[in-house]
Amino acid sequence: QVQLVESGGGLVQPGGSLRLSCAASGSDFRIYDMDWYRQAPGNQRELVATINSRGSTNYADSVKGRFTISRDNAKNTVYLQMNSLKPGDTAVYYCNAHLLRTAYWGQGTQVTVSS
Repeated sequence: QVQLVESGGGLVQPGGSLRLSCAASGSDFRIYDMDWYRQAPGNQRELVATINSRGSTNYADSVKGRFTISRDNAKNTVYLQMNSLKPGDTAVYYCNAHLLRTAYWGQGTQVTVSS
């Protein structure tokens, strides 16, 4: 079992930055691949960024060059640094941990980009 708690969301102006954190507890964090998803009202949940257990990363085209995913295995935490934020980035952001067919979700954190 893995428990995930996201934090760091909030209201930011266009062009601003936020850093989301996802703290994990329970099983060995290091073996899990970690993702950030987001879901805007009326939209399906979409994959934003991934980092596997070896530290390799991938990003959705919509956030490439603006968002950076990272992990600190000593702190059992994964981060999402979000720069040059746009109104279209407004969504609830969710952390996901997965290994083989098992997946765990956090409760989400709201990010609102508005002037």
